[in-house]
Amino acid sequence: MIPLSLAAIAQAVGGVVHGDGDVVVTGPATLDSRAVTPGGLFVALAGERVDGHDFVGAARQGGAVAVLASRPVEAPAVVVDDVTDALGRLARHVLDLLDVQVVALTGSQGKTSVKDLLAHLLGRVGPTVATAGNYNNELGVPLTVLRADLATRYLVVEMGARGIGHVARLCRVAPPHVSTVLNVGSAHVGEFGSVDNIAIGKGEIVEGLRPGGTAVLNADDVRVDAMEPRVPAGCEVVRFGRAAQGPDDVRIVDVTLDARGEPDVVLEHGAERWTTHVPLLGVHQASNAAAALALLSGLGLPVAGTSLEDYAPATAQRLERHERADGVVVLDDSYNANPESVRAALEALAGLGAQRRVAVLGEMLELGADAHARHVEVGQAAAELGTSLVVAVGDGARGIAEGAGDVGLAVPDVDVALDTLRAWLSPGDAVLVKASRGARLERVTTRLLEP
Repeated sequence: MIPLSLAAIAQAVGGVVHGDGDVVVTGPATLDSRAVTPGGLFVALAGERVDGHDFVGAARQGGAVAVLASRPVEAPAVVVDDVTDALGRLARHVLDLLDVQVVALTGSQGKTSVKDLLAHLLGRVGPTVATAGNYNNELGVPLTVLRADLATRYLVVEMGARGIGHVARLCRVAPPHVSTVLNVGSAHVGEFGSVDNIAIGKGEIVEGLRPGGTAVLNADDVRVDAMEPRVPAGCEVVRFGRAAQGPDDVRIVDVTLDARGEPDVVLEHGAERWTTHVPLLGVHQASNAAAALALLSGLGLPVAGTSLEDYAPATAQRLERHERADGVVVLDDSYNANPESVRAALEALAGLGAQRRVAVLGEMLELGADAHARHVEVGQAAAELGTSLVVAVGDGARGIAEGAGDVGLAVPDVDVALDTLRAWLSPGDAVLVKASRGARLERVTTRLLEP
């Protein structure tokens, strides 16, 4: 974050200074009193379970010099009516003072992978700040912006949504020079109401482009490809995917998997054709790589011949590969799940060429009235892809076992799932663990990997 006095912060957010207005914030903003850095700004958010105002003392001990709060506290503070709104206004104020190119990403799946791939590529060009973890909402986006400083040249912002209007709000905090919609699937359909509504919400990211910006669209997703009329006049369009044809597009020509299940991708950009290895699991990573390269194109940076060979995964629990001492491979994709991302993970599992393949799957949340049918479809897909055993964990996942038929097994909880795996696994097998975050299947991975 750029240095700002408390008085300047108050002016930017429409707040009132309590204490010394000459105090200067020099460190990042944070919601977590345990993550404060010296000179930082502690954001005291009053949530449903925890009130950040109760942790001001701990934040001060950690080095926070000031607080953004909704009531006076025992520290220099800017007091506002709405802390979330003020945080967004502060982020926009800071962003307007910086010479930085903003890249915004949304989609039903692949956001984190593309964000990490792009940050890796842009890091070769100049100082880059990118969304950390799942900081992709009305709190996470401004906190990401506030990590940028005068040296930052690229800001890569992941934007999530749970309803129409959410992405538009985030674009007002961080208006993008380049933005992309990776795909439109069924994630959060229970909150949006329909997949068509998801497309409306995701497309707000191209409507929010700055004048003269560039929209990067997935040519292989009919709902995304149809968003071109929503791109503001004067902005450009770049596409990626197998169906991409334009001179600035990034086209996927061919994809093959190596022995580890990682893709080698033949790509075209303009008149140039080249092959790059993508050190991530699954055929679907070819599309993620093409998207990252198309975003480079949207920024006007060189694309042809760009290699991803040296990329190292930056975010845990996204098809993260572990190999036990006995040779069992564990794929940890337990961070989140929707029907499309589960199928992609199952395809990655199928591409490993293991002796036997096991999928441990939990409930996919926020699917609305069709939830049971979508779980059955996932189980069917697992069986069709040759999965040897499909373990569905918890009542909400029973439809998966039903769809998997003879290879499906419904178990009540993590403990029974682990007992089943310990009795069943042998050297040379591979296990995929995937579910929505609320299912907490990361416990399966942790205990499978214990010495």
